[in-house]
Amino acid sequence: MKNGLIRFMYGRNGTDQLNMALLWGYLGLCIGRTVFALLRMKAPVTVVDALLPVVAVILLFRMFSKNLYKRREENQKFVNWQWRVKNRSAGAKERHADKSHKYFTCKSCKTICRVPVGKGKIEITCPKCGTKIQGKT
Repeated sequence: MKNGLIRFMYGRNGTDQLNMALLWGYLGLCIGRTVFALLRMKAPVTVVDALLPVVAVILLFRMFSKNLYKRREENQKFVNWQWRVKNRSAGAKERHADKSHKYFTCKSCKTICRVPVGKGKIEITCPKCGTKIQGKT
C-alpha cells in the first residue's frame, strides 16, 4: 500500500509552503463556518460554504499536479511575498525602537532615510533619486 502511494505521487507536486498556507486557510474557514453557524449568521455561512470547495479544489489540484515548473513558480512567488511581509514588519519594529534616529520616507522612490535626532529642521537629499525631503528631527 505504501509503495503504491509513493509510486502514485512520484512526479507530482505534493505539499509545499503555498499548499500548507492553503490548508491552514481551509481549516480557518471550517472553524469560521462553525462559529458563524453557532451564532446563526446565515450570510457569512453561505459565503464560507461557497469558498470551502474552491479552496479544496485548488489545494488538491496543486498537490496532484504534474506540472512541477508552474507549481514551483507559484510557490516561489508566495514565499517571496511572505518574506517581504515579514521583513517589512520586522523593520518597522526596529525603526520604532530606535530612539536615537529619525526616519524619513522619500515620496518618489519610497526609500527610508535615517537621520540623527536633535538636528532641528533639516533638508535631506534622497541618496537613491535625489529628491529633497524637509523635516524636523
